[in-house]
Amino acid sequence: MSKMLEETRQQPEALTKTLEGGLRAIFDLRHHLEQHRPRMIIMVARGTSDNAAQFGRYLIEITTRIPVSLAAPSILTLYESPLDLQDVLVVGISQSGESTDTNAVLADARERGATTVGITNEPGSTMAKLVEYALLIYAGGEKSVAATKTYTCQLLTLYLLAYALSGDVQLDDLRRVPEWVDGALRLEEDIEDLAERYFFMTRAVTVGRGLNYANALEFGLKLMETCYVVAERFSAADLMHGPIALVERAFPVFVFAPGGVTWPSISAVLDRLRELKAETLIFTDESNAAARSKAARLIQLPAQFKNEIEDLYSPIPYIVPAQLFAAHLASIKGLNADSPRTLSKITRTM
Repeated sequence: MSKMLEETRQQPEALTKTLEGGLRAIFDLRHHLEQHRPRMIIMVARGTSDNAAQFGRYLIEITTRIPVSLAAPSILTLYESPLDLQDVLVVGISQSGESTDTNAVLADARERGATTVGITNEPGSTMAKLVEYALLIYAGGEKSVAATKTYTCQLLTLYLLAYALSGDVQLDDLRRVPEWVDGALRLEEDIEDLAERYFFMTRAVTVGRGLNYANALEFGLKLMETCYVVAERFSAADLMHGPIALVERAFPVFVFAPGGVTWPSISAVLDRLRELKAETLIFTDESNAAARSKAARLIQLPAQFKNEIEDLYSPIPYIVPAQLFAAHLASIKGLNADSPRTLSKITRTM
């Protein structure tokens, strides 16, 4: 069994510990932000952590109405054009806490008057030491190069950050997240069987919308780094503005499709994919009955929260079946998901 699969299965425990630890730490930050509400927020990250930042952008703008931007570190590290960051909250996200360009942006931001927050799995890391507020995730050691439990714990910590910003996030709902993930893990046997169908897949498209757009990015990354599949990643809206020309008969398309406000646009995409006779696989849950009417294969999470997993809280449980799919597909292909070629756990760029 790969470490990636083992660590995917550890997520309920990792999420529970991260929530418990985060609740102990978040109230000092919440008090600070009540006294110094930022005019905007900038998130800085790379790789999987950057996908988590994309989720954080949607979540925080939706729940707090504060504008959020994703940093371009080269503005500072290459072009040497520092920004005016007074009254800005700058949030770094890094599994290891040792991403050099991410930390360079955080260090500069603190010098320029920004409030700095670091989200990391390593309490002794450079990031944890240089920021004013370190929000630790408690995923335990992650040995596989392919991040799984650190990604979902980063997402959970971003919910806590939204709560610290007085966003419309309910702590009681966050306490249900490990249970939803446990339900998703129970689908593993069916997912392994389904992955066999994709043995010869060399290219694919992943699609999401809104809060689950980050999952489309992350799943596409997992397919690329563990299965060596060329994966193009789009929001449902962007797909229709040109890239759908890629899709032909039997072309693999993976779609994140919760119910809620994003469903009408996702539904329209699924109808178009059916017309094109694409090989479509939908990630959804049992409460979205409309998804079952689509001519596509389904991975359905059990409905566990008020008869549904609300759209706001769907990203963490929804990514788990995709992680399982990528890990099992890599195994079926005879690839080592834990140590993809040319990659290492810590990547340093400037």
